[in-house]
Amino acid sequence: MRNTIKLTTAALAAGALTFGLSACGSSDSGSASDTSGPLVVAASPTPHAEILNYVKENLAKKAGLDLEVKEFTDYVTPNTATEDGSVGANYFQNQPYLDDFNKKRGTHIVPVVTVHLEPLGLYSHKVKSADALKSGATIAVPNDSVNEARALKLLAANGLITLKDGVGNEATPSDITKNPKNLKFKELEAAQTPRSLDDVDAAVVNGNYAIEADLKPAKDALVLESAKDNPYGNFLAVKEGNEDDPRVKKLAKLLTSPEVKKFIQDKYAGSVIASF
Repeated sequence: MRNTIKLTTAALAAGALTFGLSACGSSDSGSASDTSGPLVVAASPTPHAEILNYVKENLAKKAGLDLEVKEFTDYVTPNTATEDGSVGANYFQNQPYLDDFNKKRGTHIVPVVTVHLEPLGLYSHKVKSADALKSGATIAVPNDSVNEARALKLLAANGLITLKDGVGNEATPSDITKNPKNLKFKELEAAQTPRSLDDVDAAVVNGNYAIEADLKPAKDALVLESAKDNPYGNFLAVKEGNEDDPRVKKLAKLLTSPEVKKFIQDKYAGSVIASF
């Protein structure tokens, strides 16, 4: 049985962080201060935890790594748990998101190694192509600043809107300079965007949430991010100062191994792309 602990946002709101790592049998097991214990890694369920569990079940023992995986369904708690030492590392995010998070929350999380890209895509239950979107159509987009900007840049790259020059990773709908279809935008928590597809004309969905919703980005997306020169690769991250933890170094090596590349290629068929 996989040693994976699933923590929902609701459970966390009820105080899951005080629960800490007690379910693993030790209150400081896997923390940054105890490099002799298991390395506990916070991860989004798909594909991050799936990749980590592949490593745990197939590669970690031979490498002498005791690995535990904690699943989180939000994009905030993995960083705060890494910052306060509740977990030893996390694997769920990209550099623009982390830069924004550290700046706004005063955290000190740093990347260790980039593992994969999940292309952001535009999906619809109502039209078969982006060109078929009608005037006044409503598009759901993630409401966190980096992913919303990423969503708008995807739409701009495909000619649906035009953004102000140099708007960067903080673009919002107010930065749209041309909107020929008079598109309307519904800002939702990223995890909710695939669930909105019956209520909106289209939705921009992060790759991990698309896969969880049984969408196949390489096949189902109306438009999809290009992997070339893409700054949104997802990486293993730790609190600054823990980069040299021998457990982290072992995991970084395993996550960028030929075995993991093959696992990603075979399991995700282009919906997740290895970045190494």
